[in-house]
Parts: sequence; structure tokens; C-alpha cells
Amino acid sequence: MHRTVVLAGASGFIGSYFKQRFLADGWQVRTVGRDASADAQWNDDGAITKVLDGAELLVNLAGRSVNCRYDDRHRREILDSRVLTTRTLGRAVAACAEPPMTWINSSTGTIYRHAEDRPQSEDSGDLGSGFSVDVARAWEEELAAADVPATRKVPLRIAIVLGPGGGVMGPFRNLARLGLGGHMGPGTQKFSWIHVEDLFRTVAFIHRHGELAGPVNAASPYPVDNRELMSLVRQSMGVPFGIPTPAWLLEAGAVLIRTQTELVLKSRWVEPRKLLDAGFVFDYPCLTGALNQIAKPHTLSHLKGPSPKRSLTKPPLHPHALSPNHPFTHTLSHQTTPSPTRSLTKPPLHPHALSPNHPFTHTLSHQTTPSPKRSLTSLGGNREPGTLDRRR
Repeated sequence: MHRTVVLAGASGFIGSYFKQRFLADGWQVRTVGRDASADAQWNDDGAITKVLDGAELLVNLAGRSVNCRYDDRHRREILDSRVLTTRTLGRAVAACAEPPMTWINSSTGTIYRHAEDRPQSEDSGDLGSGFSVDVARAWEEELAAADVPATRKVPLRIAIVLGPGGGVMGPFRNLARLGLGGHMGPGTQKFSWIHVEDLFRTVAFIHRHGELAGPVNAASPYPVDNRELMSLVRQSMGVPFGIPTPAWLLEAGAVLIRTQTELVLKSRWVEPRKLLDAGFVFDYPCLTGALNQIAKPHTLSHLKGPSPKRSLTKPPLHPHALSPNHPFTHTLSHQTTPSPTRSLTKPPLHPHALSPNHPFTHTLSHQTTPSPKRSLTSLGGNREPGTLDRRR
């Protein structure tokens, strides 16, 4: 008998990926959304209850895109698309004769304060303030208020999601096109992210590990700062240089491209402490490896999980522990072994310090620069009000 998962808000980038991966792993997938193709629509509590009854796992990805100006209308849509959908699911789960064992509800890593001094874990992190944080708090409070004693509820604080076919990096690319692709503001603000495959594996891991409770951070253990991020954006677009942009000029540019400066100036330093302590190992811990994977031709088969040689039992001790079985090493497996004059015996000080004279850069120098059609900066996101576009 097939195990059943219900995906709410499943029509966007993350939801579509999750649906394919669950199906590939032998799950039966039911969906809740606004589209007529969904098994239940948001305005039909009875249909949602029927879809949920007997399911093993509920994953809620619903939430309007935050890639917009925060006027009154957009603020209301952003809040309602998260809070009201969570409330609807709470009513439906409570009405089930056989409710799901686990309910993983999207939240956001932007719930933490602007942090450049230290990482923000689930237990030691400081919550921030402002509109985005208010939305995140209300989102998690709605989940907590759901009266579903037979179901374990986990708010998943998701960082920005990377993966083939996503579009969260649009604002960064737009600014680079305008010649403003240098570091933004001070350039020291952290950029926390996660590859969509690791996000899927995180959801499956949480479901298997019943001891995980309360908020869980979903982010790579190795964020980058804005200087490193924008360097990789420029490389992917073939833009040779970018003018550093002060905060006041960013505000003018953000108005032109209809977004918020908070999306690039807030320092999000999200630490996945609970996952690491529970033994989760990331397939894509380093940004360079994630971008290498995104640039390749894609089939689902190579994302169905690590081979037995890539053990998930121990987390990496260091992002540069490039043992033959380390997942980051696998992103480089197609490259020719460097000659003695291009030795990799000394790891770089940072995995993303790709200066022209850097030894890691030389190992990539023979590769063809990807075309714009295979962008290195495509990130995960959904577009419709019932799905996530950017996890902030």
C-alpha cells in the first residue's frame, strides 16, 4: 500500500519538485491549491478534509511571493496567503478521522534579526522586528493554534531555495544588468540558502525523526556574504564588473524593479542546528557545489538521493574536507584531475573565494561558461498566492 503525502500549495517551483520526488520515492501524492487540477481547492473545507483523511504526511508550502513592493494590498495578500491557508488546514486536519502523523508547515528564516555577529539557531536565535517578522510570527502562531493533538506540527524556517528552474534570484540579476552588480550596502550581510533537494530531504528527515519538535531551520550550514554572492551572480551572467551600490541607491533601484531593499540588505544567518545535531547531512553544503549542479542538464534520477558511498550518517567536519566520498567532491567529479602544478592539497580559505589566481578557480578554468539559458543563479520559488515564491 502506498504511503500518502498531501502537498498544499504545490503548483510552484518547490511544490512541483516535491511532487516529482515523492512520486519517484513511491508515495501517493494529493494536492491542495487554487488550480482546478488540485485534488482539493482552498475554498472547500470538506474536500480538503477528505484529501487529508488517511494521509501520513502534510506539507504546506502556501504563501504569496514577497518579491514586490510592500504596499497595503501586497501586505494583506502576503499575510493572508500564509495565515488563512494554515488556518484552513488546521480545521481540516481536526475534522479527519485518521489525521496525518506529521504536519510540516512552511515558515521563513527571515523571522530572525539582522545578524552579522553570529548565526541564529532555533534555540539561541533572536527574533527580529518589522513587517516580514510580523508575518512570520503570525504564520507560526496560526500553526500552533491548530487543535490537532494526534498530529505533530513542525514550522520549517526555510532560507532562500536554490534549484533548477526557480526564479528567486531575479532581483539580484536585474540589479546586475543595470550595472549595479557589485556588493550591496556594506556587502557583509549574510545570505542563507538551501538547495531544493536538501529541502526535500529535510522534510523527509523530519517526518522520520519524531523527536524533532518545534521550529526547525532549513538552511545550508555554510552561508555566504553579499560580496561572494554578487561575485557568483556576475560570473553566471558574464558581467565583468559591478558597481558597489550604497543603500540609498539600492532603494531607487528597488522601486524601479518593484521589490524591497530588505531582500538584499537584511543579513540572514540561519543555522540548521537541530538538523545537524540529529545527524542530517547536506548533499549540497557549499554554494559553489549547488551552483555547479544547477548548471548541469537535469534529470530527476540524479537527484533521487546520494549513492551508498555518500553516507548520511555523519555531517561534514569542514566544507573543504574534499574526501572522495564527500558530496561537494561529487560536484567536481566530471573534471580532470589537476596536474601537480595545480595542486588541491591546500584547501581554499573559503569555498567561494574564487579569485582569478585561486587554485579551485584553475580546476574550473577549462569548463565552458554556461549560457544564460542555464543560469547558475536560478533559485527556488513559486508564483501563485497559494505557493511560496521566496523563502526569506
